Amino acid sequence: MRAVNLIDDLLETFPASKPALVAIDRNGERRVWHFGELIAMSAGLSGAFLARGVGRGDVVMTLVGNRIEWVLSLLACWRMGAIALPCNTQLRRKDLEQRTAVANPVLCVGEEELLGELPDGIEAMTMADVERVLDEDLEQEPPAEVADLDPGEPALIVFTSGTTGAPRAALHAQRYLLGNRAQAEHWLGARDGDLVWCTTATGWSKSARNVFLAPWLCRATAMIVEGRFDPEERLALIEREQVNVLCQAPTEYRVVAKRVGLRPLPTVRRAVSAGEALDPGVIAAWREEAGIEINDGYGQTETGHLTGNLVGMEVRDGSMGKPLPGFDLRIVDAEDGLDGRKGVLEVRTSSCPTFFTGYLGEEPFTGEWWSTGDVVREDADGYLWYESRNDDLILSAGYRIGPFEVESALMSHPGVADAAAVPAPDPERGAVVRAIVVPRDREPSEEFARELQEHVKSVTAPYKYPRIVDFATELPRTPSGKVKRAELRNS
Repeated sequence: MRAVNLIDDLLETFPASKPALVAIDRNGERRVWHFGELIAMSAGLSGAFLARGVGRGDVVMTLVGNRIEWVLSLLACWRMGAIALPCNTQLRRKDLEQRTAVANPVLCVGEEELLGELPDGIEAMTMADVERVLDEDLEQEPPAEVADLDPGEPALIVFTSGTTGAPRAALHAQRYLLGNRAQAEHWLGARDGDLVWCTTATGWSKSARNVFLAPWLCRATAMIVEGRFDPEERLALIEREQVNVLCQAPTEYRVVAKRVGLRPLPTVRRAVSAGEALDPGVIAAWREEAGIEINDGYGQTETGHLTGNLVGMEVRDGSMGKPLPGFDLRIVDAEDGLDGRKGVLEVRTSSCPTFFTGYLGEEPFTGEWWSTGDVVREDADGYLWYESRNDDLILSAGYRIGPFEVESALMSHPGVADAAAVPAPDPERGAVVRAIVVPRDREPSEEFARELQEHVKSVTAPYKYPRIVDFATELPRTPSGKVKRAELRNS
């Protein structure tokens, strides 16, 4: 089996002077990094890792936002065969204690203000330390050699979002890094010379594969922007930097559409979204007001990207598209309905080059088929539509109701800012639909609740309407933006 290494197999294939990354810091300072610089700087950082006891197969944690030190840290790990563990900067001591207990990192590269949350006993490298390492006028440690790695050797740890339990550490192999080519070319859809902005925060599955890996696999330039999400600034940066490919979380598309007046964004040729299903109303707003077609997609931390509204395909609003080329997916425990087959989505592991090797601390997964645990519907043309998590499905009087269907109907009402649907026990029906609604410019009332019930009946099958409507000021969400339905079910 041929040895692999991302440095040789991808970065070294570009001219040293080709722009690799546009980095904008929290003060608005902009710098373009070229491939030659990234190779040299990450090599120097790998020498500093060696000097601090990091070896092949050791774990290096990062607590760094979207800034160049995060990118260089991951590249340094993959150069030498260390395992990168990027963590979200919003994690606090309890979260980090759980992660370090499982992953046992040798070193943490972190921003000074975040390292105070790090459990004791882990050596840390601050941003000032990294700056000294990158200072060419100072004496530096010899860089690590570019390691000859087996495709099955570990490369990356990403913790799941923990929507159904404690986060688990999904371990990805070296083959994952280049295995993202299918989704990069067929779903992200970047081209040579494009500027790609994947806005996701560090520490999530999508950030590890789409912030810079997927753009580079398409020979495009990536962009990273430090700082908190601001809807108006988001549009201004897209215009100023002339972004060609935009990858945002569904929540970000939703917030920008509802809080900021959308305007034409002519440089954006392609926009994609993944993480949770995106309601058709938001897709329509971006199409009509910004001139942008959002291409929804689907994947998991464990599997990488699996489906999407692919390049050249007709977009169907609200659909998660079709499987990536070469990926073998099936629907099991299916039931036939008027609108298509419904069942749990599974993927053949051997067809998925981004499939994980297993959870740290648990037995490796060796089965032929992996159950995503997500219920989907397949229409007559082969498009897939997300219904719910298997354990989120609402079974009411014999009807199988996906919460997303109810939530989409609620979100289409102008008085609703956010909504979630969960089951509530009922002595006659077994369960009924309960909606938790965050109002927009409306006061909670019984009259408003009845109005919403009638609205749902008018836009979707009447049996799906929420028989219980509660109001809230906000919905509980994970840091990645997913609704914590388990918490709502118990409230």
